[in-house]
Amino acid sequence: MLAHLLAAPSPLHTRRGIDLDFPLLVGCLALLGLGLVMIASASSEVAAAQSGNPFYHMIRHLIYLGIGLVAALVTLLVPMAMWQRYSGMLLLVAVALLVLVLVPGIGREVNGAKRWIGLGIINLQPSELAKLFTVLFLAGYLVRRQAEVREKLIGFLKPLAVLGPIAGLLLAEPDFGATVVLVGASIAMLFLGGVNLLRFIPLAAGVLAAGVLVMTSQSYRMQRLTNFIDPWADQYGAGYQLSQALIAFGRGEWFGVGLGNSIQKQFYLPEAHTDFVFAVLAEELGMVGALITVGLFVFVSVRALYIGLWAEKAKQFFAAYVAYGLSFLWIGQVLINIGVNVGLLPTKGLTLPFLSYGGSSLVICCVSLAMLLRIEWERRTQLGSEDVDFQESDFVEDQAAGEVRHAR
Repeated sequence: MLAHLLAAPSPLHTRRGIDLDFPLLVGCLALLGLGLVMIASASSEVAAAQSGNPFYHMIRHLIYLGIGLVAALVTLLVPMAMWQRYSGMLLLVAVALLVLVLVPGIGREVNGAKRWIGLGIINLQPSELAKLFTVLFLAGYLVRRQAEVREKLIGFLKPLAVLGPIAGLLLAEPDFGATVVLVGASIAMLFLGGVNLLRFIPLAAGVLAAGVLVMTSQSYRMQRLTNFIDPWADQYGAGYQLSQALIAFGRGEWFGVGLGNSIQKQFYLPEAHTDFVFAVLAEELGMVGALITVGLFVFVSVRALYIGLWAEKAKQFFAAYVAYGLSFLWIGQVLINIGVNVGLLPTKGLTLPFLSYGGSSLVICCVSLAMLLRIEWERRTQLGSEDVDFQESDFVEDQAAGEVRHAR
């Protein structure tokens, strides 16, 4: 199958060489590079104490990054039509993994949450796959049932019937942050797919009621909800993590204390290289560095939305909905993670795309980037457009002329 993909048209081998959307690629590579530097800095003290090697987490991050880049290269070879064809099967795989992670003896529990499946030296986080595969499934559904989605209530309710059990499995882990991001991205996709705005009113009320129920069902969630408002009221208890993050922001001032000179990473700020890496970044690089990082996230997210818009104008509707969904996943995770770091949202374990330490998250970010690059290339070449039917022979190079011969 890989040989077939290598022979098929792709942005990795064209008459112009590698043909990619370089603005998006450069923006994401800048975030990946910054993430590697910050992981090396933020995790050094914890890694030295736990393993005796201050670069332990950085080396593992490099391994995951290598896996992610290989996965991205393979993804660039896969036509969007193939993702559309197997989107239902991929969703079933995601649901099966979400069930398996809850099975005793299979799911790995960390800090009271079962979110990982141990695979030897690496851990798989099914929620990351579930977010990606749900976006693919919804994009395919919106294309297949376009008229039903726009005109009938049942067209709106069917995807919710699929989304509900997935959200329930995520909450059972528990992973409230991933649930919020997935539900938010799905609702945005349905709205862009043509669902009447009025139909979202009862859904919003239901989601709000469910959110209140979930937040009040566990005491630790209520503590997080109340303590983020004033972490200093219990700065050595429930408000400890947030208060230490705010101290990191305060120490950073405008230009930071210098790369590698963070004090908060030295066992003051828990999860400094995962959920709170942005706080360490702000301490070491200052407000200027933090704002530049936010600017990079804004750029790649807006670029991803434009890729979806361009694909929609080219009548590549499945690709367009996938681009929208992936961009909203990025936007949701960035808003929640940075909101938690600065104290605007209750503390919630959710990685920062491209920056945080976490193998599954990093690999899926690389795959998502590659999928967006493929969508943008197919849009420019009109491969996969509704009104253009290309064959592989259309892309055969004419050796005499030295250029691609198109049949149309």
